[in-house]
Amino acid sequence: MIPVALTIAGSDSGGGAGIQADLKTFSALGVYGCSVVTALTAQNTRGVRAVSEVPPAFVSAQLDAVFEDIRVDAVKIGMLANASIIEAVADALARHRPRWVVLDPVMVAKSGDRLLEEDAVAALVERLLPLADLITPNLAEAAALVGQDLVRERRQMPPLAARLQGLGARNVLVKGGHLDGPASPDFLLYGGEHRWFEAPRVPTRHSHGTGCTLSSAIAAFLARGRPLPEAVARAKAYLEEALRRADELEVGGGRGPVHHFHNLWRGEEP
Repeated sequence: MIPVALTIAGSDSGGGAGIQADLKTFSALGVYGCSVVTALTAQNTRGVRAVSEVPPAFVSAQLDAVFEDIRVDAVKIGMLANASIIEAVADALARHRPRWVVLDPVMVAKSGDRLLEEDAVAALVERLLPLADLITPNLAEAAALVGQDLVRERRQMPPLAARLQGLGARNVLVKGGHLDGPASPDFLLYGGEHRWFEAPRVPTRHSHGTGCTLSSAIAAFLARGRPLPEAVARAKAYLEEALRRADELEVGGGRGPVHHFHNLWRGEEP
């Protein structure tokens, strides 16, 4: 049987992030993808123009429709928009209890546009963190979740991860891509163990969808039966190459997407 992953996230009309990035990642990594849409965004590579949130009852209907018929090996959660949608997702996860839940606490788009209402952060912490097997915040998201100032040094990442674990998250991957310097280190705290994942900073401005892509790649490898540290390592390697190959796409005039199909497209016609 093919492994199956479900993405619960917003739609990106430009195709670089959100549901579209998740489904591309699942497909590139040999996983069948299902989707539950939480919000519609009107956006392109230059920014977000408008957001229309899906009614929570319809989010619940989508979730129940998928879980009642399809075996889901892993769930990736992205943009949730507001507290009511968070409650609907949390209730559905409690009902259906999927094996793996990867939560990417999407709050702000690369363009700076806010994608989660400020009063929804408490609901995210109280309802979803305890249900997630892994959370994957960047430094700004991690600081917002614990209510502290943004950390700007690598040495501050382990205690930040520990604070997030103290809030109820089972395992925490704090992403260091926003640090200054030539490296992009991520810190994984899993149970009582920890591990650093190192990568050079890829010199490209086409990085739209990196957070979505990493978390969905982790979910894909978990769906394929890989243990958590290996899933993170493989996902980070996949994203690094997707960034290295991003300039080949030439999509849009702003911050373009990463190349999700870098290992499949060879330039020739199908």
